[in-house]
Amino acid sequence: MATNGAAQEQEAWQPAPHERSPIPGSPPTPWHPLSRRLAYFTVAVLVVMSGSLGNAIVTANLTTLQGSLGLYSAEIQWLPTVYVMTNVCANMLLIKFRQQFGIRLFTQIFLIGFALTTAAHIFTHSFATAVAVRALSGVAAAACSTVGLLYMVQAWTPEHRLKGIVLAVSLPQAAVPLARLFPTEAFEADRWQSLYLFELGLALFCLAGVRLLVLPPVERMKAFEPLDFVTFPIFATGIALLCAVLGLGRTLWWFEAPWIAPALIGAIILIPTALVIEHNRRNPLLNTRWLGSGAIVRFALVSILARVVLSEQTIGASGLLAVVGMGNDQLRTLYAVVLLATLAGAIIGAMTIDPTFLGKPILIALGLICVGALLDSDSTNLIRPHDMYFSQALLGFASALFIGPALLIGLTRALKEGPTHFVSFSALFGITQNLGGLFGSAMLGTFQVIREHAHNNAIVAGLMSSDPMITQRIQQNAAAYGRVLIDPTLRQAEGAAILTQTVTREANIQAYNDTFLLIAAIAAGTILWAGVHIIRIRRETLAQIAAQRQAAQAAGAQNG
Repeated sequence: MATNGAAQEQEAWQPAPHERSPIPGSPPTPWHPLSRRLAYFTVAVLVVMSGSLGNAIVTANLTTLQGSLGLYSAEIQWLPTVYVMTNVCANMLLIKFRQQFGIRLFTQIFLIGFALTTAAHIFTHSFATAVAVRALSGVAAAACSTVGLLYMVQAWTPEHRLKGIVLAVSLPQAAVPLARLFPTEAFEADRWQSLYLFELGLALFCLAGVRLLVLPPVERMKAFEPLDFVTFPIFATGIALLCAVLGLGRTLWWFEAPWIAPALIGAIILIPTALVIEHNRRNPLLNTRWLGSGAIVRFALVSILARVVLSEQTIGASGLLAVVGMGNDQLRTLYAVVLLATLAGAIIGAMTIDPTFLGKPILIALGLICVGALLDSDSTNLIRPHDMYFSQALLGFASALFIGPALLIGLTRALKEGPTHFVSFSALFGITQNLGGLFGSAMLGTFQVIREHAHNNAIVAGLMSSDPMITQRIQQNAAAYGRVLIDPTLRQAEGAAILTQTVTREANIQAYNDTFLLIAAIAAGTILWAGVHIIRIRRETLAQIAAQRQAAQAAGAQNG
């Protein structure tokens, strides 16, 4: 009876030719009534946001979580880093898994895994278990993003399906500002697990949703090859080593941690080794010839540069406000503004997507980033969160506006070459987004530290102990300790220490201003470089459309 039921269900979902997905392993898109499409949309939003929220919560509350778990600053940085290590390459195998074993098994296995890893957070009390849970969360989140995208595709009619894809990819950008709105009290030592209970509830809702509302079954095919299990571990290990270097290099400092150089050498050896193996395969997991083409290399560089400049929100704005003494509780309104701007960017980006001119929103996003960074580049010690509402709203809007068209550009190029290129594109897109974010944080953070040292030295060189203004400032600072310190020498020392803190603060502010200017320069340079190619592609597309119209008119005239 079970077999007959499965056969009848498969027959009921039998897709028409126009309903089949061009992507292997993706379900067909049959007609759905409005109520079912709304249900698909609800489940899609729930799964997509739940998958991205866990890492956003950890990333947004690293300092508080560090104290709750009793970890050193270098140890706590492993949590977001190891998440990226597993997330960046997971889709390479997840795509083939659903192609060979079906979408339903894929959905249930990995959402159950997502619920279990979320539950494991509650019992995490050591560094090793915390790292293990974050590693599993990276794989589970990759599965959630895929499942959410597939559900979102079902929610839209064919003429609006691209909007659904853009929306599904853009919504996770709202996870970080949303996570910043959660109270930091939830991460205190005696109750930090409560927030993970909330996340576990979301995971269970996701599991219930996909169990009640299934996706149409996919046509299965043999996808895995024995050599995949040779190439993938080599490539994934190399990428993981590179992620470790980028994620921990700035914290431990690049030339001081003894393991950084060997890890970087290992990545340099392993990644090319995997690519050489793939280059000589008949059915490669990574199509190196396509990935090495000029158009794909340009796409990868633009994607990486965009992720670099988008690091301004996590490295620049939050770091600057921390320097002037702003805590998470004082930043909630700012991140509420960023959240609203990000949601607006996702919705407007989806509603205005033009498949014939996908480069336009990318250029607009880069322009908004450039403007936002320039607005922040003249900050002083008087800056407060409300001074950054507009600039950070621009960046939040740009982050959501950029990601959807970037995905569609790569996806359309991959599908033009054939369905087998989809795995290669998925790997490329994950690498550019994840590694681009890590590289951006590492590069901009390192630049800020270097510039802070330079400004600090310049300020100190301009201070002379014989200067009466400096002497007066030290005495004023020392006077604050007049009631608690009797010894005048100690008071003078404390006054000098306060002056040193002031110098460090001003040097940091100037260094962040330099960082904002660097971000604006990178964004402007990317606009000029990418704009040339985007305009050229636009002209070629318009020429092709005009030629097709002329051919259709000529054919119509002949038939008439």
